[in-house]
Amino acid sequence: MKKIFLLTLIAFTTMAFKNDKPAYRLFDQFGKPVKYEKMIKVLETADIVFYGEMHTDPISHWMEYNITRDLFKVKKDNLIIGAEMFEADNQLIMDEYLAGDYGAKKFEAEIKLWKNYPTDYKPLVEFAKENKLRFIATDIPRRYASMVYKRGFETLDSLSPEAKKYIGPDLVKFYDPEIKCYKDMMSMKDMEDHVDENFPKAQAAKDATMAYFILKNWSPGKLFIHYNGSYHSDNFQGIVWWINKLHPGLNIKTISTVYQEDISKLDEDNLNLADYLVVVPEDMTQTNR
Repeated sequence: MKKIFLLTLIAFTTMAFKNDKPAYRLFDQFGKPVKYEKMIKVLETADIVFYGEMHTDPISHWMEYNITRDLFKVKKDNLIIGAEMFEADNQLIMDEYLAGDYGAKKFEAEIKLWKNYPTDYKPLVEFAKENKLRFIATDIPRRYASMVYKRGFETLDSLSPEAKKYIGPDLVKFYDPEIKCYKDMMSMKDMEDHVDENFPKAQAAKDATMAYFILKNWSPGKLFIHYNGSYHSDNFQGIVWWINKLHPGLNIKTISTVYQEDISKLDEDNLNLADYLVVVPEDMTQTNR
């Protein structure tokens, strides 16, 4: 009787699990399920953590906030925040707002913001403000990335010394078109009408600049958490490649968000994409960018 009861209980539990609707599942790079708390313990020991998000995915933004909050519990003022969503020439505005020089309404009117800032990035900025943390605007100003996309690296020679302060200084010196993440961009089918040799150069301009400002603001004993589109850190390339080129030996951990029809296991295509994979149902609702 006990055996029958046990088998019935197992069957019921299994059925309930299968019929559940989890919003995400967490795996390591090899496809092994991982508990959130265990991931946080590993991230606590890192020098730099990259969260590769899907820009309009609500799970990405919810996870970013929670991971940041939980790392702060351990690192306190040794935690530094940075993001692709803010351009480097807006750092002064960010610093003034975090220091309390003026209110949110003035800040949001002056700084360049993505459309989904109110729902997706404002909570992170406000968390930094409330806890007196630095928030670094790491991305190259979009006007300069656009110049590279249209005319290549040579166009940067025409910029003033002041303008060049907002661009990774080692961009041209170390750019390598054979790096997989840049080479793959030359064959992106959905971008065929826009792809030439300058297309990956513009991406590299973003990666190199973000790496530069991350390293400029990181120091030993600090943990820098950076939010960026997943392509900028997937496969341990993009910004990660530049960090390793400019400052070898740092302890870097990456997280990537991926969509799958079945989230009960990690698809083979997503293995080794990052240290940790946040797997989200492909029919997840989206925020507005």
